[in-house]
Amino acid sequence: MLDNAPRGTIVIEDIAVGMVRSLSKVVTDRDIELFAEISTDRNPVHLDDEYAQDTIFEGRIAHGMLTAGLVSAVIGEQLPGHGTVYLGQSLKFLAPVRPGDRVTAEVEVMEIDYSKRRVKMETRCLVKGKKVLVGEATVLAPSAKFD
Repeated sequence: MLDNAPRGTIVIEDIAVGMVRSLSKVVTDRDIELFAEISTDRNPVHLDDEYAQDTIFEGRIAHGMLTAGLVSAVIGEQLPGHGTVYLGQSLKFLAPVRPGDRVTAEVEVMEIDYSKRRVKMETRCLVKGKKVLVGEATVLAPSAKFD
C-alpha cells in the first residue's frame, strides 16, 4: 500500500502494519557540497570529478549519509512525523547515488508495540526503481494520549 498523505503526524494509535510513506528528491551538486560542509566529510570522491573518475565508482557520488538522511526526512515529517524519536537505524548501501539522480526514500511499518509506542520500519531508497540503500528503523511514535 503506497500512501502519500500530507505531511504532519500520525500518532501510534493510528499506525498500522503495512503503512508506507515516501518522498522523492533529485540530489544536486549543491546538496553534496552543503552536506560536505555541514558534516565536514570532504572526501574527494564526493567533490572532485578528476579524483572520483579514478575510483571504483568512475565518477562522483553523493555521501551515503545524505541518502540516508532522506529516510530520516520521511520518518520525521510523515510517518510517524513530528514528535517522533529515532531509537535506531541499520543501513546497507547497495549502489552509489550520483549527482542528478532522483532518489525515492520509502518507509514501511513492519511491527508495532503499542504499549511501548515503538514502531519498526523497513527503510529503503531507490534510484530508477533499483534499491541503493536498505535498512530498518525503530522509532518511538507520538501518542494522542500525551498531547
